[in-house]
Amino acid sequence: MEQSTIEARVEAGFSRANFIADLGIRPTACGAGWVEAELSILPRHFQQGGFVHAGVQTTLADHCAGAAAATTLAEGFSVLSVEFKLNLLRPALCETLLCRAEVLKSGKQICVAESEVFALKNGEKRLFSKATVTLAVLPVAATLPR
Repeated sequence: MEQSTIEARVEAGFSRANFIADLGIRPTACGAGWVEAELSILPRHFQQGGFVHAGVQTTLADHCAGAAAATTLAEGFSVLSVEFKLNLLRPALCETLLCRAEVLKSGKQICVAESEVFALKNGEKRLFSKATVTLAVLPVAATLPR
């Protein structure tokens, strides 16, 4: 798949995901089998203790994994998360979250991707969470709401 096609597929996947837009997550780079995205942290992203909510990190990791998996698929197919595991390695208190997702295995029925979420604070990048995401490969029509 050409780089311009990959970029268009990733942009479309982010722009059609209303919840992702509501959070403020945006793609920053991509290629065959990988996607990077970032989120500028706002007060709405914090949990009661003042750290970035685990759900925010999980959403970032999951969506980036799906976008990375989508870059490996034939036209007419999409992915849908069926399972993920997220390890929260330390509480996130930062200005920006960065995520990089890479496909570990792309198959005809299942893709497995790994996402790493980093916090950027005062120009320093530190790993805060890591996810493994399993995604079902489905025809596009099967992933559309009915």
